[in-house]
This record gives sequence, C-alpha cells and structure tokens, in this order.
Amino acid sequence: MSKHHPDLVQCTRLPGLTLGLLCSKCDGRCVVCDSFVNPCEPARLCDQCSYGASNKGACVVCGNKGSVATAFYCAECVALEKDRVGCPKIINLGESRTDLFYAKKKYGFKKR
Repeated sequence: MSKHHPDLVQCTRLPGLTLGLLCSKCDGRCVVCDSFVNPCEPARLCDQCSYGASNKGACVVCGNKGSVATAFYCAECVALEKDRVGCPKIINLGESRTDLFYAKKKYGFKKR
C-alpha cells in the first residue's frame, strides 16, 4: 500500500502470531505493494494492532470492518525481504481521506 500512497504509515512493530485480514475490496492484494500476483507468505500483526474489540475483523490496508480473507505478501516482497520489516497494519488515514473529511465539513456535502 505504501507504494502508491507515500503518506500512509505502517506500524512496523515486531509481528506476533495473529494473521492479518483483508476486506472484500482489498482481497488478494499484497499488503506492501498492492500487486495481485503470487500470494506467498501470510502477513502477521503485532500484539498491539490485533488486540481489542475495535481491531477485530478490521482490514489491514483500509481499516474497513467485515474482513473475509487472510492477508498475504507477494513473492517479490518476500524475495526483497519486505515481509521482515514488521507489522504491516496502516496506522494513519492519509492526506486524501482527511482532506475529504474537512471538505465535506466545510462545504456541507451530504449523501443522497
């Protein structure tokens, strides 16, 4: 995910035993580079990211509830040892999401 969105920050703490989950929108993607090719190694979360009721069933990449699949690293990221960096959970929202929130608040955009 950090390949296309450089403002997103990963947790990078020491991973634990809990496997990361992906929602139906992000299903099949590599956690680091967003490729849909050769899922190889399961992504493991640290204890802080996997603990608590608010994080149960949340997508590792986008944070949506209702996860359906296990998160994996692709074969390229495993070969480049990007799976050894740490916990892949995204811990901030990113500029585009926060800008959208404040634009909705400022101009009063409403859902139809």
